[in-house]
Amino acid sequence: MTPPSARDLVPADANLATLRRAAAGCTACELYKDATQTVFGSGTPDAEVMLVGEQPGDKEDLAGEPFVGPAGKLLDQALAEAGIDRGRTYITNAVKHFKFTRRGKVRLHKKPSAVEMAACRPWLEEELSVVRPEIVVCLGATAAQALLGPSFRVTKERARFVDWPYEPRVTATVHPSSILRAPDEGTRQAELSRFEDDLRVVAGALDGRGR
Repeated sequence: MTPPSARDLVPADANLATLRRAAAGCTACELYKDATQTVFGSGTPDAEVMLVGEQPGDKEDLAGEPFVGPAGKLLDQALAEAGIDRGRTYITNAVKHFKFTRRGKVRLHKKPSAVEMAACRPWLEEELSVVRPEIVVCLGATAAQALLGPSFRVTKERARFVDWPYEPRVTATVHPSSILRAPDEGTRQAELSRFEDDLRVVAGALDGRGR
């Protein structure tokens, strides 16, 4: 059986507008059935930095835009502290539909499967091809493994630029949602500070440092 893939849905000679329209009707995997809508990437089409998360959350699913919930607000704060203008970035997710499990009226995040990530990968590859960022930042293990393979470990390679087959430089750090789940305020602040330091590595590379 052929594994599901969005490849046949990707338009020829795509730009971000045509990709967004095509992705809105994506049925390559089963996630579209329960999600409110496709949540495609957002940002400047000539971004220097592309940030890639795992998947949209509850608020993103309803709004139709990535990183607009609490994790997005924390990301905005960290980018500003690191000296990276969010207006210079393009932000997307490895999976474009919200996968969740219900607990009463609450929709709780559920990690996408390898099959679902592979099905959605053509959209991400096209975003990379169209935007052509200088640096790709994977936010969290799922995004990193979607791009860099299942053996990649953020804990070992965090904030390092690693080899891969494509032109942009690529690095990985934690997903901001993991900081929000810290058990206490002291831990949260320490993790936020480290996250900001990771993003400063990216800012330094953009400025010609850290090469």
